[in-house]
Amino acid sequence: MELKIIDKTDDEMHLEIIGENHTLLNMLKSALLDDTRVQIATYDMKHVSISDPILFVKTDGVDPIKVVKDAANNLIVQCDEFMSVFKTAIDV
Repeated sequence: MELKIIDKTDDEMHLEIIGENHTLLNMLKSALLDDTRVQIATYDMKHVSISDPILFVKTDGVDPIKVVKDAANNLIVQCDEFMSVFKTAIDV
C-alpha cells in the first residue's frame, strides 16, 4: 500500500490509496462518517482493476489528516476487539 496526498486544505483532502480496493475503503469511509467532525467522506474508483481509489474527506475545520488517523485507529480497536471475541468463541 502506498498513500499519496493529491491535494489538501485546512478542512479537505483527496488521498490516493494505491494498491487497495473497496474492502479497506468502505471500512475507512464508514469509520470517517461515524466521526461528528466529518462532513463528507467518500471515495472514487474509476475501475477496480486499473485505477486506485481516491478518498475525499471534508471536515468541520479539523485537519483532515487528524480525522483519517483517528478513523484508522478506531478500525484497529474494532479489529482487536473482534479478534478477542473470536478467539474466545473458537477456544470454547
